[in-house]
Amino acid sequence: MSAAGGCVPQRRQKVFLITADQDLTNLLLSLWSRDEMDWVHFGRGRAAIETLFNEPPDLLIVDQHLPDLSGGEVASLVKSENVYRQLPVILCLGPDDLARGVDFGSIECDDFLLAPYDGDEIRARVCLTLSRAMRSLDANPLTKLPGNTSIIQRIQELIDRQEDFALAYVDLDYFKSFNDKYGFSRGDEVLLMTARVIVNIIRGFPRARTFVGHVGGDDYVFITPPEIIEDACQRIIKSFDDIVPHFYDADDKAQGFIRSTDRQGQVRDFPLMAVSIAVVLNQGGRLQHFGEASAIAGALKKKAKENPKSCYVIDRRENG
Repeated sequence: MSAAGGCVPQRRQKVFLITADQDLTNLLLSLWSRDEMDWVHFGRGRAAIETLFNEPPDLLIVDQHLPDLSGGEVASLVKSENVYRQLPVILCLGPDDLARGVDFGSIECDDFLLAPYDGDEIRARVCLTLSRAMRSLDANPLTKLPGNTSIIQRIQELIDRQEDFALAYVDLDYFKSFNDKYGFSRGDEVLLMTARVIVNIIRGFPRARTFVGHVGGDDYVFITPPEIIEDACQRIIKSFDDIVPHFYDADDKAQGFIRSTDRQGQVRDFPLMAVSIAVVLNQGGRLQHFGEASAIAGALKKKAKENPKSCYVIDRRENG
């Protein structure tokens, strides 16, 4: 942000703005340089929601008065998705909204702007919202998925409530060799693709209690009820295997491998990337602590990686 805003971000912030008010749009876009803020503008709420789920921003600013949905409804729809619950949302209110009463207990926003809008106040509130989100949010900076703290907390909560669940640890095989050959930018694209595949597959079970997190690097987790875990694993593997070859150059894709340097400094051939999924079941109060799940998953991942192709292992049975 500009010096007048009181803080300078380490990187450009991606902001989704949902409003039909052109004056508000012009004001917001004038307050930061393009190097500081990457704005994506939508005039309607429904048009923004699906894009947001596939390409999550750093911040959502939404007008309460939209042609199709209220800003509060948009905020609630976004926050109802577990993956995006921690996305900071600022609600833009009209001069009479507070007088009529705004139920902030049900509208899931993190701050608000009140018309008539003042540029200095907007900069200060946006800065505060982003700073507060960075302090409280342990989300992965690339995928925006909940990070390790949230993952551990969710697992332990389920254990403490003695709920039955399936915990899946997802790891990419041969990612390092891809990263070494094609560079970090292409590698980040693969990590984003993997996150979207997992999120979209898990969202395909709308009535199930689920969770998706990003431990870091090429390691992810997801949680589902035990009865749908095999279906989820199979769908993720199929989608990943269908998409990942397109990230390779034509020659490498045609020959089915790449030539790169291994961890010992030796040049060797590596297969195209695959995905390994290790699944730990907690049924009947089997687990007492999240550390037990991590230890079991470690052994399962070793077994899964013995297969050069994408596969999943549930407890000590190999499938896929």
